[in-house]
Amino acid sequence: MHILGVLLPDNQLVKHALTHFYGVGQKTAHRICARVQIHDRCRVRHLNQTQVTALTAFLSSPANSPPVSVQPLAAPSYVPPPLSQPVPAVQAVQQQQQQTPADRLREIKIESDLRRQMRENIAHQRMIGSYVGRRHAMHLPVRGQNTQSNAKTARKLNRVERYN
Repeated sequence: MHILGVLLPDNQLVKHALTHFYGVGQKTAHRICARVQIHDRCRVRHLNQTQVTALTAFLSSPANSPPVSVQPLAAPSYVPPPLSQPVPAVQAVQQQQQQTPADRLREIKIESDLRRQMRENIAHQRMIGSYVGRRHAMHLPVRGQNTQSNAKTARKLNRVERYN
């Protein structure tokens, strides 16, 4: 199955198949599955059309996705009131006013957006003349690796034109 130009193997679990997207790891894939309500043990071939549509819509623009409805959890010491008493409205209002946790999935970038951001960051480092930028410009290791014997891989990879 193709989603946004990426081939997802039919026989693979969805949470593992989502890692075929550049920039999506195991943890992010698990969060995406939870967001679009896909079971952990669901395989790609068993996705129905609404799940595929929800997954495609979320991955194409995560910032425009509807916010997550947060269901507050009761404390372990919570004892529900007896059924004869109505639930006080003040508690419901206080629960709504609690701050919701920041949604990490709204700012994810995948595929070409992430590649473009990395390319721009490297170009910015080169433009301002930082140490990291100079190391990129000379095609040398950037993060302090040894250069006497093993910098061949860095010379191949540390180029601004790394991603086309």
